[in-house]
Amino acid sequence: MMYGWQYQGTDGGWWIVMMIGMVLFWAILVIGLVALLRHNRPTPPHVSASSTAAAVAILQERFARGELTEEEYTRRLAILKESS
Repeated sequence: MMYGWQYQGTDGGWWIVMMIGMVLFWAILVIGLVALLRHNRPTPPHVSASSTAAAVAILQERFARGELTEEEYTRRLAILKESS
């Protein structure tokens, strides 16, 4: 019998297990990084009825203080109502 350094007591099929393990490792790493990047990205602000109402209230206050002319007030009010 010849016991040498060729197989070292294994049947030679361990390379398949190692390959599957390495593919799983990289897949988990990439999926984890993608999930982390998606979770931390900034989201654009959503325009809602409450934000439009708040903007109209600010516009009315500025008009009442005299910061806006009537023309500016009506133009900006039309833009706000258009976007909601």
